[in-house]
Amino acid sequence: MSIARTAARPTEDRVPLDHYVSGTRSFGWWGMAWLIATEAMLFGVIIASYFYLRFTSGPVWPPDGIAKPTLELPLIMTVILWSSSIPVHFADAAIRKGRQMRFRLLLALGFALGAIFLGIQILIEYPEKLHEFTPQTNAYGSLFYALTGLHGTHVAVGLAFSLWVQVRAWYGAFDEHRHVTVQNFTLYWHFVDAVWAAVLFTIYVSPNF
Repeated sequence: MSIARTAARPTEDRVPLDHYVSGTRSFGWWGMAWLIATEAMLFGVIIASYFYLRFTSGPVWPPDGIAKPTLELPLIMTVILWSSSIPVHFADAAIRKGRQMRFRLLLALGFALGAIFLGIQILIEYPEKLHEFTPQTNAYGSLFYALTGLHGTHVAVGLAFSLWVQVRAWYGAFDEHRHVTVQNFTLYWHFVDAVWAAVLFTIYVSPNF
């Protein structure tokens, strides 16, 4: 009888579970971390293939009379892309403090800078390169477009991710307690910006040495 009464006792004294978690307490955060680790290995394999072919194909690189890549446009693209991480970082910090308008505006600024980077690559860099070599020209051409195209695809995915976060932000989906999606986007975008350093060195800088 006493056991039944104990089981029926109200549960007001129990501590409720958290409804919202973020950072390393969130399964979503760890899912993004594992995705980034997987993508980093993919970039690593392609970069390793690039250097393997470079050092086994002879003393001249790029081969077949292809000019060594210039650094002016890639450096401009680098400044634009890396600058985009600044507003994204502060947007994440803003939503942690519940500053909704600052959060939305900074997200939009990061999106704009990323879109400019991708626009330069698609509309300026690739048309210039395609007049000189294509993915079918040789191994260098294949690796150039494979590596820069893979990174550009990641930028495009990041822009789509950003746009989705922005739409949800305007509907009030995030606040200082609910923002793991923003954290995941920030983590992904910083990865895209960081891996560009490896692409920049491999494709544009290393052939000049």
